[in-house]
Amino acid sequence: MQAIMEPVFEVPYLIGVVTLGVLILRLAKGRRQFKLFGIMAIILGCGDAFHLVPRMYALWTDGIANHSASLGFGKLVTSITMTVFYVFLYHVWQERYKREDSKNIKFTLYALAALRIILCLFPQNSWFSADSPLSWGIYRNLPFVVLGGIIIYLYFIEARKNKDKAFRFMWLAITLSFAFYIPVVLWADKIPMLGMLMIPKTCAYVWIVWMGYADAKKSHKI
Repeated sequence: MQAIMEPVFEVPYLIGVVTLGVLILRLAKGRRQFKLFGIMAIILGCGDAFHLVPRMYALWTDGIANHSASLGFGKLVTSITMTVFYVFLYHVWQERYKREDSKNIKFTLYALAALRIILCLFPQNSWFSADSPLSWGIYRNLPFVVLGGIIIYLYFIEARKNKDKAFRFMWLAITLSFAFYIPVVLWADKIPMLGMLMIPKTCAYVWIVWMGYADAKKSHKI
């Protein structure tokens, strides 16, 4: 059943976000915020494919337990591309709300992103092993959560201040993505069913991309 249900969800997701990213790029017409958003969506889909495609292959063949190396490499790539995703989302915020004065915020977010990526590259993460240590899962995700928290705050404040209807729920979608992700990191090894939270987490990312696409499409018609 799992070998059927996961691909039914994951294949449309991967195709969908990459397609939306391409459509956003086509609708951008030189507008930098939409160029960034389109690239961001493509990075999301391509990065997640490194993990989800090997996972589907493992489910269709001899099981996840026999593909620790490929799945671990996919998780590593996805961890890095998700960090890049949020850096792009920051630059979308900067372009959308004309916040060129936010040098301190930019430095902080870049430092957190760099720290996250460096921590992901440490061999102590044991990416290619079936028994990755929880401690390093926490270490590498701490700067990621702080980075996400800052971006949530930035979108919440600016969308309200500018009465931005198109992105008024962007902060909520980002919040939900982290709210579903954190329990998986902390407790999924002990409570495997928590892994199901990755489905609503992924839906939150689709919502983020859809908001960008809907706004690009609407502004293209104006």
